[in-house]
Amino acid sequence: MYLTDRTLINTILHECHDSVAAGHLSKDRTLERVKTCSWWPNWKKDVAEYCQTCDRCQKSNRSTGKKFGIMIQIQEPKSPWEIVHMDWVTALPPGGDKS
Repeated sequence: MYLTDRTLINTILHECHDSVAAGHLSKDRTLERVKTCSWWPNWKKDVAEYCQTCDRCQKSNRSTGKKFGIMIQIQEPKSPWEIVHMDWVTALPPGGDKS
């Protein structure tokens, strides 16, 4: 089915991605579902954008940020003050009268 009505396109996207039957599928699986029932100009771009802006998917999918490093064992000091470690806290707001 060739679509031009934006409201109908949004309904198709909803039904193919976040309806109870769809269950918030990935972008690729949503593309497959849309492809079986309809077509419109730039439909692949619209599906990708719809999936990327889905609040529920963004909150529940694993993080795509920087991975944590591997923990390593630190050397045990042989005497006091041999190893000193400091944590720096920066960019704190001014304390005002209560600092």
